[in-house]
Amino acid sequence: MSAEKIITEWKKGVFKPIYWLEGEEPYFIDQVVDYAEHKILGEAEVGFNLTVFYGKDADWAAVVNACRRYPMFAERQVVILKEAQQMRDIDKLEPYIENPLPSTIFVVSYKDKKVDGRSKLAKTLKSKGEMLTTKKMYDNQLPDWTLEMVKKHQLSINQKALMLLVDHVGNDLSRIENEIEKLAVNLAGRTNITEDDIEKYIGISKEFNVFELQEAIGRKDLSKSIRIIQYFEANPKAAPIQLVLPALYNYFSKVYMLFGLQNPDEKSAASALGVNPYFIKDYLSSARKYEYTGVEKALLLLHQYNLRSVGVYDAGTSDAGLMKEMVVKMMN
Repeated sequence: MSAEKIITEWKKGVFKPIYWLEGEEPYFIDQVVDYAEHKILGEAEVGFNLTVFYGKDADWAAVVNACRRYPMFAERQVVILKEAQQMRDIDKLEPYIENPLPSTIFVVSYKDKKVDGRSKLAKTLKSKGEMLTTKKMYDNQLPDWTLEMVKKHQLSINQKALMLLVDHVGNDLSRIENEIEKLAVNLAGRTNITEDDIEKYIGISKEFNVFELQEAIGRKDLSKSIRIIQYFEANPKAAPIQLVLPALYNYFSKVYMLFGLQNPDEKSAASALGVNPYFIKDYLSSARKYEYTGVEKALLLLHQYNLRSVGVYDAGTSDAGLMKEMVVKMMN
C-alpha cells in the first residue's frame, strides 16, 4: 500500500490496528507518520490519546502496554514508534501485532532497512498489519516527481528550471518539496517558475552549474566548459567534484546506450534511455560528435579522474585542475 492510499483511507475514517512503514525512502514514511501524529486525532483528544516513542530509548514492554490501553474520551488512540530500526528486542512486539487492540492505531517507522522476511515478526506483519515498503526513487524519476509536486502547489515550471532544481538538490524528496514551497512563497502571485527564480531564490547559477557543464562538454565546447570549471574553482560549494563526476558519468553512460539502439527516433531513444524527451536531442548530438570510441574514452577518463579525485595515483592536483585536464583529453 502506498503512503497516499494510507492517508486517503485515514481521511475517510478507515483505520487498521497496525501500520508498519519501512524502507530506504524516508519522505513517504515521514508523510504517513506526520499525518498520524497531527491529523488523526482532534485537538481535544491528543492529550490523552497520542503516545510517541523513539526506538533508541523505548522499551518494548512500555510500547506494548501503551498499545493495550483503551482510549479516553475518544473512539481510538494513536501510538507511534519512531526510529524503530534502533530499538532493541523489536521482535518482542510480535505477540501484540498478532493480536492487536482494535481501538489502537499503532504506527511504526522503520527507516533505511526492511524487517527480516524470514522472521516470525515479518510473517505476522504480512498477515495482520498494513505494510508500506519504500524504495529510493531512481534519478530518472525525479523530474516527473518534481513536476507533479510543482503542480500540487498550483505552479508550473519550464524544463530548464526543472532540471536545474533536480540536478542541484539531487535525490532528496523532502528538500525538493521544501525548495518548491520556498519558491511558491517568493513568486509573489506569479505561477510559472523560471531559471531566474531558481538562481534568485535557491542560489543556483543558471549559467554555471553541473547541467550547463554537461551540456557544454556534450557539445565539445571547450571554452565554455573551462569557464564553468573556473566558476566552480572560485565557488567550491557550487559543484564539488564528487557531484560533478557522477553526473557526467551518468550522462555519457546514457549516450553510450544509444549505440546499442537500431535507428531510434527521438521518442524511442528517450524511452530507452529513461530521459526527458525535451533533452534527448542533446544526447543524440553528443553521440554524433564523440562517436563510439569518443564516448568510450570519456567513460574511461571519468573513471580515472574519479580515482585521482580521491588521491589514487595523484599527488594532490586541485579539483579544478583535474576537471580541466579531463575535459581537454575528452575533446582531443
